[in-house]
Amino acid sequence: MSLHWLVLAAAISASLAGQVLLKAGTGDGTGSFFAQLFRWQTMVGLSVYGGAALLYIVALRKIPMSVALPCTAASYIVIAVLGWWFFGEGLGPQKLLAIGLIGAGVVVLASA
Repeated sequence: MSLHWLVLAAAISASLAGQVLLKAGTGDGTGSFFAQLFRWQTMVGLSVYGGAALLYIVALRKIPMSVALPCTAASYIVIAVLGWWFFGEGLGPQKLLAIGLIGAGVVVLASA
């Protein structure tokens, strides 16, 4: 596995961490948008998400965009599980089927 693939994996992981922090920054959903924006989870999440974009740019130097971007879809699988685990979000049969289809697509594309 080349360095650029590892950087892409790091970008996907950082994106996931940023998303979880942004969700955590919503708190209980009450309060103003500006209060949410200045919660530490939101500010760190935005920073991590920005770092993910920088890593993605590095990965794009050697990985074709037509492969790299669809590989980021793997994050949909992980984020659905994290949403269920940490935030009690639903994970019913329809979502599980969609996650399976996304996973199969990512595997097929990454192996092309």
